[in-house]
Amino acid sequence: MPRVPHPRLAFAAIATAFAVVSSLQSFLIPALSQIGADLGADAVGQTWIITSWLITAAVATPLLGRAGDLVGRRRVFPAAIAAVGVGTVVAAFAPNLTVMLLARVLQGLGGAIFPLGFGIARDTFPAHRVPSVIGALSAIMAVGSGLGTVISGPIAENFGWRTLFALPLVLAVGAAALAALGVADTAERARGGINVAAAVLLSGWLVALLLPLSAGNQWGWDSPLVWVLLGTATVLLVAWITVELRSRTPLVDMRMMRIPGVWTTNLTALVTGAGMFGVWAFLPRLAETPAASGFGIGATVSLTGLIMLPMLVTMATVGFVVGPLSRRVPFPALLATGAAISALSILSIALFHDSAWQLAMAAGGLGIGTGLTVAVTPNLIVQSVPASQTGIATGINANIRTIGGALGTTIFTTVVGASIVGGAPTEAGYIAAFAVGASLTAVGAVVPLRLLEVRPRRPRARTIPIVETGLPESEAA
Repeated sequence: MPRVPHPRLAFAAIATAFAVVSSLQSFLIPALSQIGADLGADAVGQTWIITSWLITAAVATPLLGRAGDLVGRRRVFPAAIAAVGVGTVVAAFAPNLTVMLLARVLQGLGGAIFPLGFGIARDTFPAHRVPSVIGALSAIMAVGSGLGTVISGPIAENFGWRTLFALPLVLAVGAAALAALGVADTAERARGGINVAAAVLLSGWLVALLLPLSAGNQWGWDSPLVWVLLGTATVLLVAWITVELRSRTPLVDMRMMRIPGVWTTNLTALVTGAGMFGVWAFLPRLAETPAASGFGIGATVSLTGLIMLPMLVTMATVGFVVGPLSRRVPFPALLATGAAISALSILSIALFHDSAWQLAMAAGGLGIGTGLTVAVTPNLIVQSVPASQTGIATGINANIRTIGGALGTTIFTTVVGASIVGGAPTEAGYIAAFAVGASLTAVGAVVPLRLLEVRPRRPRARTIPIVETGLPESEAA
């Protein structure tokens, strides 16, 4: 007898799992120097603590998302949570860098929880509730990422960095228990299997691209290794697309990637992800610049957390109201609005950064914009593809945002680093970096307007807004 889904328990399971994985993405960044000193890791080793998670998540997200489409999300979702739990325990007791990197790889497998969770939400809830549920889950995901950078520094300073893993472990156990009780497979599964050649090529170009994006500033952009990896990524990307187009059972259906609601959303995720992650990495650095520099405010770690707090509050609030808003405003318009607000907020950081309240107001505005873009993006993807493609489609979208984040952090680092005088960045460097971030994010305010041209009509109340899919009606049902 098939298991009956329990929507409330399923939502609690997905939300808890999202909070765990999103926080682990950025949780260790403020404590990296402390971890490195304890484990004997130099600057390169500390970078790998972050990069190992990033690359593993990038590979696991689409592959395990596709596995969920094929064999059932209820089977794959708990396995991903279990990997996170085991990795968290290993990280907490890691005696050296090697063991820590192994732990981070295990935690990175949890990146697949995002596409699996969105698929479970689509399977479990009535159609008219799906936008609100996905918006709320997206808000939790975004807040988790930001919260990690805000609270981990004070926790590590007062209790030691190993205590950082206590809360994620408790939440992972709770998510697994809730999933066992509330999650059921109800959607039609995809046919076929995982195309091994496509999977290898996809993994290969992701690794070859993310390695230099993550470590290029450290290796030097004139390093032969950087350019060899970027060239390799290009070759493998072309080969991957060729294999997918010729395959009868593609890992990623390239027809799906050409759907207006998919490619425009993915492009928006790329550019807004670049701006968002760049700000998350460099707004604290700008705030903590000593006042003696002439432009910094010399914020403490605690004050920096308070400056970032409005972003978390507004991001969470907006994510929970996206569903009701979508009944009156089309998703593409909401996405364009969110990107525009984000761009203006990032630009305000470049222009006005003389006091904590100015930075806090900009952070609050960025939270509104980010809340809209992060909540709307998976909604557009989910409603543009067949149910059997939800996992792989949202997995690819998550990866594109990750690539955008790595690209944005690299751009900010390069621009700020180019302005260093006497061992410290200049104000001009920060202004230029945030201006570039604002420009990238502004592109995301224009791209979604293409969808309004495709389907300008507003959705009816209490129904999911339909985005032109480009697929035959029988496939898009």
